[in-house]
Amino acid sequence: MNFGRLMNVVAAAAIEGVAEARARIFGHVLNPTGQRSSHKVLRKKLIGEKVSQWYPHDIMKDDPLVMARQEQERLSKLEMLKRRGKGPPKKGQGKQAKKRNK
Repeated sequence: MNFGRLMNVVAAAAIEGVAEARARIFGHVLNPTGQRSSHKVLRKKLIGEKVSQWYPHDIMKDDPLVMARQEQERLSKLEMLKRRGKGPPKKGQGKQAKKRNK
């Protein structure tokens, strides 16, 4: 009886050693307990670099003349809206302030 148990222990140790060696040789992660790990997610290649390469470089953000022109257009549109009475209200005179003051 004792001999059979000893053989089972030796066989289990041999299998464990082979599994460790196989994991080391082939670069696998050994998980004998079967617990969940994030290895599957972490071994994937990162895609951020490919995504950023797909979209062209936006030269409008780098050029100060383009940004200044857009800001000037925004300010002129805002001035036109104010002349018609459609501009943003002064601070403390918007919808929420009117509701609170009632």
